[in-house]
Amino acid sequence: MTTTFLATLLCATALHAAEKSVTPQQKRMQDCNTQAVTQSLSGDDRKIFMSNCLKNSAAAKVEKSVNPQQQKMKDCNAQAASQSLSGDARKTFMGNCLKNSPTTPDEKPMTQQQKMKDCNAQATNQSLSGDARRTFMSGCLKTVTD
Repeated sequence: MTTTFLATLLCATALHAAEKSVTPQQKRMQDCNTQAVTQSLSGDDRKIFMSNCLKNSAAAKVEKSVNPQQQKMKDCNAQAASQSLSGDARKTFMGNCLKNSPTTPDEKPMTQQQKMKDCNAQATNQSLSGDARRTFMSGCLKTVTD
């Protein structure tokens, strides 16, 4: 009798534990978090990854290489954040930054030499070499000069 009672109690406890198991959304959050940690993501990259991962049933992959426009967006965002810009001032700054037009009336547009230097620095930061670097530089210079 005691053995039967004990077995019943253990089964009931196991069923109760199963009911309190992790929901699919919680499981997805755990999986996405594990992947973000594995990829050593932090800051904005982590936020973007987690958002995409949680929206999609299959975990999103973060591309290690970013296209020139994405890099420019990151750079402009960082500059706007460092200047503590918000509202209309931020919108104006971001628009000008992404177009490479002057952000203030007395500031001059970026010269071709400055564009080359900027793209080269980005390629170096991404540790690009060979064909990958040439492709990146070509795209970066086209994006920057448009």
